[in-house]
Amino acid sequence: MFGKDRSDTMTYARANISIPPGHETGQIERGSGRINATHHFAPLSVTRLNGNEALAKQLANARTAQHEPLLLYVHGYNNTLEDAAFRLAQIQHDFDLPNPSLLFAWPSAGDPLGYAYDRDSVLFARSDLAQLLETLNRTTNSRIILLGHSLGSHLVMEALRQLALEGKSRPLAALDAVVLMSPDIDPDVFRKQAREIGPLPQPFVIMTSQKDRVLNLAALLTGDKTRLGRLQDNADMRNLNVTVLDFSPFEAGTSAGHMVPVSSPAAIRFLRRLTDGAGQARTEFSQFALQKP
Repeated sequence: MFGKDRSDTMTYARANISIPPGHETGQIERGSGRINATHHFAPLSVTRLNGNEALAKQLANARTAQHEPLLLYVHGYNNTLEDAAFRLAQIQHDFDLPNPSLLFAWPSAGDPLGYAYDRDSVLFARSDLAQLLETLNRTTNSRIILLGHSLGSHLVMEALRQLALEGKSRPLAALDAVVLMSPDIDPDVFRKQAREIGPLPQPFVIMTSQKDRVLNLAALLTGDKTRLGRLQDNADMRNLNVTVLDFSPFEAGTSAGHMVPVSSPAAIRFLRRLTDGAGQARTEFSQFALQKP
């Protein structure tokens, strides 16, 4: 719908996506050619919205759990709009989220060879993500769970840093949680961003995996520099008040280990039990949390 071209204007739309009855947890059932909604994820409708007030009205009308936060998902490298929208629909369905979710679709090339283009697009889009967080805070007064994946995590940190440097504390205070999944960020850069943001929103969670083959490639593309999503201990995160969860014990699956927390059925079951406050999950938590020095 929007493509990879960069725009100086932010555009809103509402998409209704159907999930097939036989959907398997963690999977995105896709087809080619003519899509059969009984077997595949399918867009049922896409409607453009006219500005901030239209977005706020859509969210107000679609919310079913007024006291539950909204999920705002920032996709990663090499994602088309369809890729990102289907993934968010899968996350919303598998985690049984009651409210509509939001996708910040920054202009990725949607091409494995477009890594440099995507890194530049992250910088291009950071002001827009910061603006969206301000808009949501002003027009909906909603708590937000901000989920960044891969290179989208870098975009999340840049937007939070911009809000902090501009002294805009209200959108930061409205964040219910920040989660960076398989973050494609240089650890040195992350520490600098975190210190410039100041006290990080809480909880602040980094999800890593030593089985992440995509971040292996990113390390090569960036000069063999380890990425934050392959962090092996918590020593580098001292004094930042972050929780690091290592998903290496879970199977890497078809996502090359790059989306384990939302693509592995076992990981999804663990996270659902954890967020529900289940005692067994809290006991298991220590198995996956990297220990602080």
